[in-house]
Amino acid sequence: MIETVVNWRRRDTAVAVVGLILLLAWDVSGADLPLSRLFGNGEGFALRHHWLVQQVLHDALAHGLHLIFVLLGVNVLFPLPVIGAMPRAQRLGWWLMSLLCALAISLLKHQSRVSCPWNFAEFGGSAHELAHLSIAAWRGGGDGGPGHCFPAGHVSNAFALVGGTFALRTVSMRASRLWLASVCAIGFVLGVTQLLRGAHFPSHSLWTAWICWTLTALLWHSAQMVPRVALSGAR
Repeated sequence: MIETVVNWRRRDTAVAVVGLILLLAWDVSGADLPLSRLFGNGEGFALRHHWLVQQVLHDALAHGLHLIFVLLGVNVLFPLPVIGAMPRAQRLGWWLMSLLCALAISLLKHQSRVSCPWNFAEFGGSAHELAHLSIAAWRGGGDGGPGHCFPAGHVSNAFALVGGTFALRTVSMRASRLWLASVCAIGFVLGVTQLLRGAHFPSHSLWTAWICWTLTALLWHSAQMVPRVALSGAR
C-alpha cells in the first residue's frame, strides 16, 4: 500500500514538472497572440457575445459545474453512488481541495496585472504583451490594461475538480481515469470558449490547469503522509 502511494506521488510530481516545462516553452514560443488573431481584430472579437459561446458554453456550462461543487459538498454528509464509496474524511478532503483550487485561482487573478486579450491594443484596447512570471505582471502598472485576467477563472470551474482523480484511485482506477478525462475535456471546451470570445489566451487556461493539478497533488499527498508519519512516531 505504502509503495503504491509513493509511486503515485512520483508520477503526479512528474506530471507537474513536465507540465511546467511545457508551459514555460509555450510562453516563450509566443503562440498566444497568433491564435487570438484568428478570432479577433482591431474591432474586437466577433464571437464575444454570440449566444452559443456566451450564454451556453460560458454561462450555462459554468452554472452546471457549480452544481458539481454542491454535490461534492452533499457527498460529504450523504454518500452518493461511486463518488461516495470512500471514508467521510476522504470525501471531505476531495471537496475542500476543489474549493481551495477555485479560491487560489480567484486570488491569483485578483492580484494579477495581466489583462485579457480583448483589452489588448491590437484588439481595440490599451494593453500590451507581458510575461506572466515577470514582476510587472504582479506589481506596478502591469500591461497598460485593467489586468485581473490571469490565470483563467472560467476554466477553473472544471480544473478545480481534478481532485476526484486522486480520491477515486482508492475506489476504482477506471472511475479515476474517467473523472480525469472528463475534467480535461470540459476544461478544454471552456478554454476554447474563452479563446473564441477574446476573454483569455490559451496560456491563461493552461496555467490554471497546471496550478490546480499541482496544488491538488501537493494537498492530497501531504494528507496521505500524515497517518504514516504518526504511525512511525508511535513505534
